[in-house]
Amino acid sequence: MEIRIGIVNTGRELSFDTAASADEVRAQVAGALDQGATHLSLSDVKGNSYIVPTAHIAYVELGTEESRRVGFVA
Repeated sequence: MEIRIGIVNTGRELSFDTAASADEVRAQVAGALDQGATHLSLSDVKGNSYIVPTAHIAYVELGTEESRRVGFVA
């Protein structure tokens, strides 16, 4: 699933693919914001870790969990 995180005062967004489900990511983000955590930590399918300060999160966009189709569909 693709995740896009917008960061305040930054022209680019953080975009990566993760193996976690949309519900798991939604729970992590909501938990970090509700508990007043200073950082949100997520990881991608390649094993890279991303730490984002919660005070600077503008938005979090969760993509679909479907795999992309390649080729023509009859």
